[in-house]
Amino acid sequence: MAAPSHALAPVSTRKFRPPRFGLSGSRLGDPPGPDGDTKAVATVDAAYQAGIRFFDTSPAYGEAERRLGTALQRRPRGEFLVSTKVVGADARDSVRASMDRLGLALDLVFAGGPEFEAAYPVLGELRHDGVIKAIGAASDNWRLLDRIVRDAELDTVLLAGQYSLLDQSATPLLDRCLARGVSVVVSGILTPLVLQTEQSSDPATIRARRISAICERYGVSLPQAALAFPARHAAVTSVLIAAASPAEIRADAALVRQPVPSTLWRDPELLRLVS
Repeated sequence: MAAPSHALAPVSTRKFRPPRFGLSGSRLGDPPGPDGDTKAVATVDAAYQAGIRFFDTSPAYGEAERRLGTALQRRPRGEFLVSTKVVGADARDSVRASMDRLGLALDLVFAGGPEFEAAYPVLGELRHDGVIKAIGAASDNWRLLDRIVRDAELDTVLLAGQYSLLDQSATPLLDRCLARGVSVVVSGILTPLVLQTEQSSDPATIRARRISAICERYGVSLPQAALAFPARHAAVTSVLIAAASPAEIRADAALVRQPVPSTLWRDPELLRLVS
């Protein structure tokens, strides 16, 4: 990707660090109707009560922006961070429409990989004007994000998958982000493999079960270890957790609060399996 022409301040002067854990709004848009509204608002309220202060959403998540805004408008605006995504060719209109649906100012706006180059100058202007505080790129393709971080000046990236206890393929991206002063937000951590909902005999499932058995020897569940693992890389500032009910986010927040013994990460068998 050619370097966008819009000049921004050096990364070293623009440190941006989202909270350690956040609620992904990817599951807040369903089901439709009043029952869905009630459940989504209750989920956001439960996340807030559990100490979560980072909320990520997107126009692509159905009613999620409106529902998130309904829940957060009752809270002191200075206490939490909200991010969303650019959808469509006109980044300025997309940001304005998101703020209208949320009824809130935005802190952070991500542009998807394919749309990033066109959206980047506009988001830079919005940040310069104080409309937003930070800009980022979002993708499930770490190589695409790596090219963007190499060629552009931005505050953060959102990586869906590809860096977790079970998959560290995006390590080169994280290393580059660390060198460039770019914060990394990761999502897609609690996969079916981590939650042990898959019963197949394929190598990935067998490996996940072996890792789970090691974790259990230290009194740690596989989901608990998976949530703690990404932040072991210094570039990772935040982990997004998707939830569709108050009970689900409360359970995930409880896992986050449980300490993971440092000896687990030094276990020779674990190191062989995750390296």
